[in-house]
Amino acid sequence: MRATLERSNLLKSLNHVHRVVERRNTIPILSNVLIRATGSELTLKATDLDLEILETIAADVGRPGATTVPAHMLYDIVRKLPDGSEVALETSADGQTLTVRSGRSNFSLQMLPETDFPDLTTGEFPIRFEMPASAFKTLIDRTQFAISTEETRYYLNGIYLHTPTIEGRTVLRAVATDGHRLARAQTNAPAGSEGMPGIIVPRKAVGEIQKLLESSEETATIELSETKIRVSFGGVILTSKLIDGTFPDYARVIPQGNDKLLKVDRGTFSNAVDRVSTIASERGRAVKLSLSSEGRLALTVNNPDSGSATEELDVDYQADPIDIGFNSKYLLDIAGQLKTGTALFKLADPGSPTLIQDDGDEDALYVLMPMRV
Repeated sequence: MRATLERSNLLKSLNHVHRVVERRNTIPILSNVLIRATGSELTLKATDLDLEILETIAADVGRPGATTVPAHMLYDIVRKLPDGSEVALETSADGQTLTVRSGRSNFSLQMLPETDFPDLTTGEFPIRFEMPASAFKTLIDRTQFAISTEETRYYLNGIYLHTPTIEGRTVLRAVATDGHRLARAQTNAPAGSEGMPGIIVPRKAVGEIQKLLESSEETATIELSETKIRVSFGGVILTSKLIDGTFPDYARVIPQGNDKLLKVDRGTFSNAVDRVSTIASERGRAVKLSLSSEGRLALTVNNPDSGSATEELDVDYQADPIDIGFNSKYLLDIAGQLKTGTALFKLADPGSPTLIQDDGDEDALYVLMPMRV
């Protein structure tokens, strides 16, 4: 194999694929990136057996072929080469090493045969649909922060995607919860997605999709089987196993009768919570919201070890007075996902979950469990 390409293109692709590779591997081939040169393209692929990323980039191929070399080492080499340089990749005649050459720099990397490299993409993907990459990223962005990190409840370690029909409208809905908070976002279901099975996309795949879609204005193609999801866009194909489990009936925890309505400027509220929570303890992080029927909101944090903080805001609130406590970090996470200028809180009592959403936007909602304060 012999191929030449721009360092910037190679670095960008290696940056995408090398993140999948675990630093410590008991299986040597999983520490490597697969490089395949054909026609006028170079394909890079990495996997951890649960997640695989494949990316195709333009290259000047002198001799087709394929091999595998240590992913993190190749990434570090290319990262340290000068901007604007060209990189030549060439396998040795004895099939033992890959030479990486750029200007006066010369590296030899030990290879492992590409025939040993596993393939996650085998099998049929019967469900296939397309949607704007930005719309898919928005669903993920608005829900991923609520994914549980508790490994014992593994079925909560991802985002639940499904296509319910509500009042004649079919939506593609994403849901995540960790038991303390719940995030739900939805968009009109793309053609071809109707009737898809509910799937749980694992946390690691969610994180990689987020990073890969960061600057993509393109269309994403999403393919599903009973056990895998494949997302393709702009020369990148991400394939991941799904979480084999049943997502709980999340609709039961979304309150329906919360009749105390609070409207507050999102930015002002978020900044105030951030300020008073400076004094909160790492363990507690509790902030008390005290609402009066005159439209005043007092935020209070008490920390026996360091002191207290209060701040008052003018708000739109006309119901009975209420004192309720929340985890300040969770409040800030949710406020960071709201898109309009006004946040709408629907409260019931100090011991019941609160519903939070953008005022006038039904496509994203958040449920937050209160804390004792």
